[in-house]
Amino acid sequence: MDQLPKCKANYVPLTPLTFLKRASSAYASRTSLIYETTRFTWRQTYERCCRLASSLLSLNILKNDVVSEILVYTYLFHPCILVSLFLILIRNLHLQVSVLAPNVPAMYEMHFAVPMAGAVLNTINTRLDAKNVATILRHSEAKAFFVDYQYVPLAREALRILMGSSQEHHSSSAAAESSIPLVIVIDDIDSPTGVRLGELEYEQLVHMGNPGFVPTEIQDEWDPISLNYTSGTTSEPKGVVYSHRGAYLSSLSLILCWEMRNEPVFLWSLPMFHCNGWTFTWGSAARGGTNICLRNTTAYDMYRNIASHKVTHMCCAPIVFNIILDAKPHERCKIASPVQILTGGAPPPPSLLEKMEHLGFQVTHAYGLTEATGPALVCEWQAEWNNLPQDHQARLKARQGVGILTLADVDVKNMETMTSVPHDGKTMGEIVLRGSSIMKGYLKEQEATSKAFKNGWFITGDVGVIHPDGYLEIKDRSKDVIISGGENISSVELESVLYRHPRVLEAAVVAMPHPRWGESPCAFIAVRENAGGQTDDVKEADIISYCRKSLPHFMVPKKVEFLPQLPKTSTGKMQKFQLRALAKTFQVTERNSTQVNKEDPPIHSQSHLQILAFSRL
Repeated sequence: MDQLPKCKANYVPLTPLTFLKRASSAYASRTSLIYETTRFTWRQTYERCCRLASSLLSLNILKNDVVSEILVYTYLFHPCILVSLFLILIRNLHLQVSVLAPNVPAMYEMHFAVPMAGAVLNTINTRLDAKNVATILRHSEAKAFFVDYQYVPLAREALRILMGSSQEHHSSSAAAESSIPLVIVIDDIDSPTGVRLGELEYEQLVHMGNPGFVPTEIQDEWDPISLNYTSGTTSEPKGVVYSHRGAYLSSLSLILCWEMRNEPVFLWSLPMFHCNGWTFTWGSAARGGTNICLRNTTAYDMYRNIASHKVTHMCCAPIVFNIILDAKPHERCKIASPVQILTGGAPPPPSLLEKMEHLGFQVTHAYGLTEATGPALVCEWQAEWNNLPQDHQARLKARQGVGILTLADVDVKNMETMTSVPHDGKTMGEIVLRGSSIMKGYLKEQEATSKAFKNGWFITGDVGVIHPDGYLEIKDRSKDVIISGGENISSVELESVLYRHPRVLEAAVVAMPHPRWGESPCAFIAVRENAGGQTDDVKEADIISYCRKSLPHFMVPKKVEFLPQLPKTSTGKMQKFQLRALAKTFQVTERNSTQVNKEDPPIHSQSHLQILAFSRL
């Protein structure tokens, strides 16, 4: 058997790009993408990606080589010539291409077109401010920057900051300018606006490109395909690099674990910039699905698209559940057939899952991280659970579940001894993963990469338990476990109780100082409006009394702070580091009353201003 070597016939590097090529043939006339009145088939999507890849390849050469006007003229009329001349020169380069856009057709197409050109795709969080966008552009060394017309003001400011920073680090203005990426505006394909930042526009590049372009061949499946920056909930964002192999295997694993059937209709309520849409950007092509693109994730837009296009699948963070549940009567449409939802990003309370199911949504809970190429655990449903009471089913669905097929192993370990915790659903440890869907590493951060990989495992930083049936349940981030008088308090467990209160819209629990116990729970809550549109009728005593009915005394919040909204990342994760900083200004007396340090501003005005600032990120 050792005499049977690999050859081109029996060994091909794994890449999700093969999904699109297959879709263009197997599902040629099937609708691939819908955006308002714009529609494409899979044959058209493949051709558009080929065109864009060829144009992108040529533009990168022009940018990097600072070519003359004659060469530019040659490109405009004979793009294929330049592609042929320079293709061999850039096959081994990993040029970064950044994009700042919502879930529009261009954002979807670039997931294929950019790697087809041999480049690496960097999708930028649209909720970031200009300084953070500039930081990503500088750190990633992007050569091209695609910007949706909606974000042109943000991009202009980011480029101004980037230019200023580049001038500080380069001796000449020419060198500084060379570090600025080429900018291409993505105008709205359905309703063009004419907004520009420079001369180039996305549809212009697609039109000029070569429809017969042959995608750059992937030489090594370990080559990078995308660069995603972490949300930075516990530290500074890091550039996470995905490989073609990891993206391919993760895509297949998720459509199998979720049991995504053939011809799904997928609503893009999850940002494609988040872990490449949990790899469903590529996975939907593998199933010949129809992608329903959404510029805005509003209740009206989600309901009307679900009804109009008979949506079968969608992904979102639990925060989107509240948008759906709180929709006004005129925003709602009847959901005729079940919609499968894969949710993750923050543990959903069982009460929220129950409400969603009553509307016609069938929820599957997943757990993952940017470093794990999105979802790593999925709460696979067991047939015997169908006979259990509804509230029991909701509690089971709230668990994070078992590892996806791409993972070789998942465990919960004591990090001091690296031994596995008992499968008792009580003993907490740190969740660790290993498998083909784990990132290549952090860009330009060898020390952080080494720290993340310990004894052959990826260390998630999340605390969890393993139940007797082998299903994992997350209890907290390791930094969010509250240790009160020697007792470990899971903020997730306490939040789950708070969410059962009918007036609680959002809840987050963090540690605050306590003179006797060291730490005690502090709850931050956003209240749901009553029939009269008021929120101030819910008092701290009401919440504390409610918690005492379901929790041991030491777990009950010692302080409840009401806020208009809680700080979250664009993917729905609570930014608890912001709340922890605020909670440190609170003090609890022995008599359980609360006060603020005299030198600090008034609590309500301080928190209100901070939260408003955070929500703009």
